[in-house]
Amino acid sequence: MALVKYNNNSISSVTATAALASGAMTLIKSQTASSSANISFIHGTSDVVLDSTYPIYLFKFINIHPATDNTHFGVGFRDGSSAFDATKTTTMFYARHKEDDSGTGFAYETGNDIAQGTGYQNLYFDTGNGSDETGSGEMYLFSPSSTTYVKHFIARASSYGETPRNYYTFCAGYCNVTAAIDGVDFKMSSGNIDAGTFKLYGIKDS
Repeated sequence: MALVKYNNNSISSVTATAALASGAMTLIKSQTASSSANISFIHGTSDVVLDSTYPIYLFKFINIHPATDNTHFGVGFRDGSSAFDATKTTTMFYARHKEDDSGTGFAYETGNDIAQGTGYQNLYFDTGNGSDETGSGEMYLFSPSSTTYVKHFIARASSYGETPRNYYTFCAGYCNVTAAIDGVDFKMSSGNIDAGTFKLYGIKDS
C-alpha cells in the first residue's frame, strides 16, 4: 500500500475556504400582506430587481393566511405587458397526511397543472382560513431576463388543508415565452391574503 505524504502547502490549499465556490444570497425586497388582494414584485418598482443582475431569484412566502376557507395559493408571471398572464406549462404532485392519522396520499395533481395556459399556477391548494391555518414555502425563478430560453421555476410548500391535514406540494414549470419575465404576482384563488410575509432574494451562482 502506497503512503501519501502531505506538505503544509497542500493542506492549506485544501482548507482555504476562500478558494471554494459559494453563492451569495441578497435580500432584495420584503412585503407584508394585510387583507391584500395580491402581492406583486415588478422589476423597476419599489427597488425590485428582476433582470440579469442575478441568474437565480428566490421568493419565500411565510405563514400565508387566506381570508377565505378552502382556497388555493397561486402565482402569475408578467412578460412585458400589464397582466400576469405569461404562457406556462407546469406539473405538480403532493403528499398529504391527516391530523387524526385516518388517511394519507401521494399523487400527481392533474387538476393543478397547466398545459400552455395563461392562468395562475397553484403552488398549494385547499388551504383553511382558521386562526392557525397557513401555508409556507419557496419558489425559484431562473434567468427571468433571458430572451433566448424559456424561464423555468420550481416551488415547494407546506400547507394546512381545510380538512385538518398537511399537504407538501411540489410544482415546477416554465414560462414558454421569449420575452423577459419582469413581474411576479401572488394571490389566492378567491378572497384576499389576510396576512403573511413575502421575501425576494437574488442568488449569485459563484
